Amino acid sequence: MLDDEVYQSPYSWRYASPEMRRLWSETYKRKLWRKIWVNLAKVQAEFGLVSPEQVSELEQSAEKVDLARALEIEAEIHHDLMAEVRTFAEQCPGAGGIIHLGATSMDVEDNADALRLREALGLVTGRLADLLKAFMELIREHAHTPVMAFTHLQPAEPSTLGYRLSLYAQDLLEDMQDLRRLQAGIRGKGFKGAVGTAASYCELVGAENFSRFEARLEELLGLPFFPIASQTYPRRQDYQVLSTLAGLGASLYKFAFDLRLMQSPVIGEWSEPFGEKQVGSSAMPFKRNPINAEKIDSLARMLAVLPQVAWQNSAHSLLERTLDDSANRRTLLPEAFLICDELLRVALRLAKGLKVNLEAIRRNLKRYAPFAATERLLMALVKAGADRQEMHERLREHAMQAWRVVQQGEANPLEKLVAGDSEFLRFLTTDEIQRAMQAQDYTGIAPQRAEFIANSIQKQLEDLQ
Repeated sequence: MLDDEVYQSPYSWRYASPEMRRLWSETYKRKLWRKIWVNLAKVQAEFGLVSPEQVSELEQSAEKVDLARALEIEAEIHHDLMAEVRTFAEQCPGAGGIIHLGATSMDVEDNADALRLREALGLVTGRLADLLKAFMELIREHAHTPVMAFTHLQPAEPSTLGYRLSLYAQDLLEDMQDLRRLQAGIRGKGFKGAVGTAASYCELVGAENFSRFEARLEELLGLPFFPIASQTYPRRQDYQVLSTLAGLGASLYKFAFDLRLMQSPVIGEWSEPFGEKQVGSSAMPFKRNPINAEKIDSLARMLAVLPQVAWQNSAHSLLERTLDDSANRRTLLPEAFLICDELLRVALRLAKGLKVNLEAIRRNLKRYAPFAATERLLMALVKAGADRQEMHERLREHAMQAWRVVQQGEANPLEKLVAGDSEFLRFLTTDEIQRAMQAQDYTGIAPQRAEFIANSIQKQLEDLQ
């Protein structure tokens, strides 16, 4: 229930999906803690340290998280995990005395975090798959749609809309591959005690049995463990996770930023969906601001800086353990995933609802494509025997003259200027010059490579099934 009398993080109610919020909730974290305690007890029962009845009692109360009671105890003892131990123990009078046997806090917390990281990466991968499917459909629809391409934010040469969309999709495909590799490689701390030597467990089961003991816990939790750990798993893992999420954020940021440029009426070729009753501005009723693309860029900026904190947590983890990462990790990991989840949700809405203004595309091609055709004409002239440098200078002079006309809002006269140049007519006929000046189909490999990326996306999605 939202308490609007105190500060609430917007990630708790405004951003991200219910599934991602649930995964990073306090209740779900404590259920994972209890799952780990239950499985620890199961393995200890196999070694004769606890009874099957005690394990059964723990299992029966594992889902009965009582956060209010745990917080009440924590207010007295100032230790959240031990408060949960005592709450769990109160619910299990016959088994409470064996909960957390041999363990240190991070045997529980870090393995729970690893499980959550892996599950959260799965949610992100699923959302990214949906987004890639939407891009695949757009790319196939527009693989051959000619558009004006821009370099330095200036009109350059034609490309195709499908090829431009493939630039984003290619980055997202690589993000998908990175995420899948990362998810497959997530590891927990394991059960190695206070400084990573597993001395407490060796006392309980014997040093000669420890490898078998820990391997059974890997099996029951379905989580591989680092072979070497201190009191925590290596914080480098957090840095890798956040860096990968930030990389995905960069891909989405570029798409959103480009959409904002393309929605500007000066270009006007794309726009994000705009609801029938949506309000664009409190002061200017006519406004159609790209608020969703702007939201992506805003949140992605926040995501981009989080790996810096994870880097410091890793680099500053002195000797076997310091606690100066604990407080920031309470928000660092959840918020990175909540941001990423929101980015993907919004990007999917944009991709599915992207408005393509074909008339604006044609208008911009008509205005600027003749300039791009000068390269094509230059090559035709040189192939016919003209001096490349002389022809380049004449084309430049014609282009500058035409540019001044275009800047006055008039039609581009460049085709007429070059078709009437007597020096050009020494090497090419008027028809040949006019054909060379048709730049709309001067798109090279763009259509074929766009289709290649669409097919690559399809294969990646099939591999996920």
